Amino acid sequence: MKKVLFSIVLGLGLVNSASAFTGDAAAGKTKAATCAACHGTNGIGSTDMYPNLAGQHADYIVKQLKAFKAGERKDPVMAPMAMALSDQDMADVAAYFASFTRDGQAAGGDAASGDASAPAAAAPAKPTFVADAKVGKTIYEFGDKARGITACVDCHGKDGDSSVLINPNLSNQHAQYIEKQLKAFKDGSRVNAPMNQVAGNLSDEDIAHIGAYFVDTAAVGEVEAKSVVVSKSFVGDVAAGKAKAATCAACHGADGNAAVAMYPSLAGQSEAYLLKQLRDFKKAVDTNNEEGRVDGVMAGMVAPLSDEDMKNLAAYFASQTLYPSTAEENAAGRKLFVSGDAKRGITACMACHSVDGQGMDKAGFPVIAGQNATYLQSQLEKFRSGARANDLNNMMGNIAVKLTDDDIKALAQYMSSLNNKG
Repeated sequence: MKKVLFSIVLGLGLVNSASAFTGDAAAGKTKAATCAACHGTNGIGSTDMYPNLAGQHADYIVKQLKAFKAGERKDPVMAPMAMALSDQDMADVAAYFASFTRDGQAAGGDAASGDASAPAAAAPAKPTFVADAKVGKTIYEFGDKARGITACVDCHGKDGDSSVLINPNLSNQHAQYIEKQLKAFKDGSRVNAPMNQVAGNLSDEDIAHIGAYFVDTAAVGEVEAKSVVVSKSFVGDVAAGKAKAATCAACHGADGNAAVAMYPSLAGQSEAYLLKQLRDFKKAVDTNNEEGRVDGVMAGMVAPLSDEDMKNLAAYFASQTLYPSTAEENAAGRKLFVSGDAKRGITACMACHSVDGQGMDKAGFPVIAGQNATYLQSQLEKFRSGARANDLNNMMGNIAVKLTDDDIKALAQYMSSLNNKG
């Protein structure tokens, strides 16, 4: 499971792997000679099945080479290639390919020499239907909340121009390669929690539409989000949960909107996430605080609950609507939330919690938009100190330990300012 959370691909980066070495593009040109057969001497893939590397973020290229070498990313061709490379080799090769523009032009404006002998592009397979680039752009820019599809633009930027160094550029990439990777995320052969979550909800037609969009992004006009009303269904019994929630009202509010800032609002939170937290509180009681989530107040509340009670409580609070936030936005917090901090190895929060703070239900990432800032701050501090450690594979702990007090305050303020619209 640990590999699942540290192999980041196409989209959303969970761990920063910026190289500690300074790359030399001139040295990289020589070392990249063996790469040319597939990726071209100027970083333009020889066929649509190989990715373009021209103009790609150097940090991203290094990160993928290290993943191939470590076996975290599986590929029978790339594994032996990467195995022979030192960290300096990787930095040099990355610097070389990053030195090109995304259409394969060298710094001086001329296409790199030596690419004329590259194999001709393979003829694309005849599609069984006509993919619609405009539909692909709509999915890319707005996602589809009704189906749990997060907007790709949040991490990969407008028209695929990523501003986050550990997230790959998709602009001028082979459409067939993008489709291949999305299908790999979808079937789990390429692992990354956020991308597996998003791609798992994409149909083959969706993937083809996205590929069609990237054939020529400039040729697609403006698109608008489709207004979709999402009807929620719950595993637990909402009515039974409402009756059981009477004892929760003092801290969390009768409808899950906490009036006291030190307590979390539960309204509109993911049902699965709420159930996990209740089970973790109870596990701490059952194991004398050796496992689970430790909390003196919640320990007494969950002790008498059955698993059915917890399911019903989770369903009730998930069915409620969180009041819009009145908190003011924080610029420093927004920067960390959206872009992270590559130099300090801090991953962008939106990679798991989405750009609007709505989280990813199936991946177990909670809604944080509109949550009480005081509560958010306390939880980040607990993750940092290790007082709270019930997150999957210590993902939050690994990030929070790198945050300063000012970072935490700024992030809490910004996340609280995100309006949860249910």
